[in-house]
Amino acid sequence: MTPQEASRQTRDLCGLAPVVPVLVIEEAAKARSLAEALVAGGLPVLEVTLRTPAALEAIRAMADVPGGHVGAGTLITAEDVRSAKAAGATFGVSPGATDALLEACEAEGLPLLAGAATASEAMRLLARGYDMLKFFPAEASGGAAALKALGGPLPQVSFCPTGGVSPANAGEYLKLSTVPCVGGSWIAPADLLAADDWGAIEAKAREAAGLSG
Repeated sequence: MTPQEASRQTRDLCGLAPVVPVLVIEEAAKARSLAEALVAGGLPVLEVTLRTPAALEAIRAMADVPGGHVGAGTLITAEDVRSAKAAGATFGVSPGATDALLEACEAEGLPLLAGAATASEAMRLLARGYDMLKFFPAEASGGAAALKALGGPLPQVSFCPTGGVSPANAGEYLKLSTVPCVGGSWIAPADLLAADDWGAIEAKAREAAGLSG
């Protein structure tokens, strides 16, 4: 997979809904019900972070949910990429980018939303052929104002900001012409997951699906 094709695919995914839920799943048994609730609420693109032992099993459980597109987040190493692809992930997300990670994603045919927080990082990825990136950590890196400033010299690069994004500030990011969507963890909080409250999660997803800039 070329970087250009990877960016075309991630750009298409980012255009499906204004919010990509960023999911930390401790119990794989809950994964399918969670995915069904989020997709029913209008959020079809789901990022399962590889931060728990249950993450890969959760991706497997979610991979065949009708209407869903499940990706793996927190990709750091080439082995992460291979494991995510084998589990059924259809895209990947990383907090940053290394040559080894980019090469692994290209070799495995896994579209990557690579992280960048500075102009130099974005320019390096753009030079390789990536023009759809993750802006991380968004709030700690200056928030929507910083991303707006980056868009001046780099209008051809689009971003999915994550890290500190919430219902209170998501609209500020979504106003930017370079932001097709944001990533956020507020839609599936730990307390609702623990309670198996799929109705409440679906309701949060519907609210997020209605967000605009």
